[in-house]
Amino acid sequence: MDEQVFFDFDGTIVDSERGIVSAVKKMVTEMQLPRLTDAQYRLFIGPTLTVSLKRFFPTLSQEQVTAAVKQYQAEYDTKGLFQLDVYPGIEAALTTLKSTGYQLNVASAKPEWVLRRIIDKFQLNTYFNGIYGAASDERVRSSKTAILAYGIEKSGASRDHSVMVGDRYTDMAGGNANQVKTLGVTYGFGDAAELRASNATALVASPAELPAGVTKLLRS
Repeated sequence: MDEQVFFDFDGTIVDSERGIVSAVKKMVTEMQLPRLTDAQYRLFIGPTLTVSLKRFFPTLSQEQVTAAVKQYQAEYDTKGLFQLDVYPGIEAALTTLKSTGYQLNVASAKPEWVLRRIIDKFQLNTYFNGIYGAASDERVRSSKTAILAYGIEKSGASRDHSVMVGDRYTDMAGGNANQVKTLGVTYGFGDAAELRASNATALVASPAELPAGVTKLLRS
């Protein structure tokens, strides 16, 4: 049975703060929404935009949420998309995991076509067997739970031989809902307290710790 590792993308594989936060700020201005703090803007990284909009602007109607998503995408898809950095050490960790025999996948709340463009641009294709993302309009397959379930189904993964790796509570919740082990990373946009509160099976503090962290969960 293939052992499958599903990686979140933003805050796990790449530091995408610049592009995402810039697009969120432009959306807030254009939609005439109340300004947020820098710490609050950072919390948009990870969950789907729809989830974050409902969290920080709970009075928005569904029509306003849809309009806000379109406004964000107009900015992000043209300017913010490639404003990111691959975390130092990630490619070495992915190389080690792949050579150890794990099947590697991406399971991200980003729209799938956006993921594929970024992964192509930064030449990360060779590491991943599957790339699973949200539907473009975020109306279907938008939660991490739904995206991971889609990835598990498409890849033919066994839940007993799979792990979800990510930096936010949404990643841990998605893994738990799909009955797979979860590995929280504290070098991204969440912290150890958030990940522990979300019932992470284990934590690692750097990309270099990923191979040992995954192996401990899947082979010990």
